[in-house]
Amino acid sequence: MIFGASLVLCAAASGATTPDAAHIVAAGNGHGAPPCASCHGADGGGQAAAGFPLLAHHDTAYLRRQLDSFADGSRANTTMAPIAKSLTAAERQALATYYARMPLPAATQRPAADSNTDRARGEQLATRGMWDQQVPGCVQCHGPHGVGVGTNFPPLAGQSAVYIANQLRDWRSGTRKNEPLGLMQHVASALSDADIQAVSAWFAAQPAGDQGGKP
Repeated sequence: MIFGASLVLCAAASGATTPDAAHIVAAGNGHGAPPCASCHGADGGGQAAAGFPLLAHHDTAYLRRQLDSFADGSRANTTMAPIAKSLTAAERQALATYYARMPLPAATQRPAADSNTDRARGEQLATRGMWDQQVPGCVQCHGPHGVGVGTNFPPLAGQSAVYIANQLRDWRSGTRKNEPLGLMQHVASALSDADIQAVSAWFAAQPAGDQGGKP
């Protein structure tokens, strides 16, 4: 009976120390991490013009991996690195779960029209790629219209063009290298600046939707 009581007490203690993700999002964690909502919005929709990404409704494991990558340096970012390092592993997991459960903000399901002057080039890269340079169409991994597929291929539809372009440049320069097979480094290195702008604008103009493979 004493052993059983100990188990109950341990379980209660464990529950009591579970990080409050909603509190961190709204007010920070009190030891270095500011409120996530200050950049990513209360609805997880991000800030398009500033390049702060949409997080709501992403895959839990993908979000956790990004936070871990910011913390360990395999994804370099002057804003996110110190924040991720100030979060405990339990807090990073709690935040990943919190954002994954958030519904998509309505605005991302009705994005602004694509104003890019080279829409045809963006659509070609997104849907057909450049096979003469062994670059597949983005949708072959990221799903139809870039809605995302499971843990390894995040949604691109509904993300801001600024954010997508920044990530492609980071893959190309090597400041982001947090994937196992080096696929994105290869893809990004084959893209010109004009290609990056075109494909980023095309995906930003696609409505966000349910991710392929998301529970």
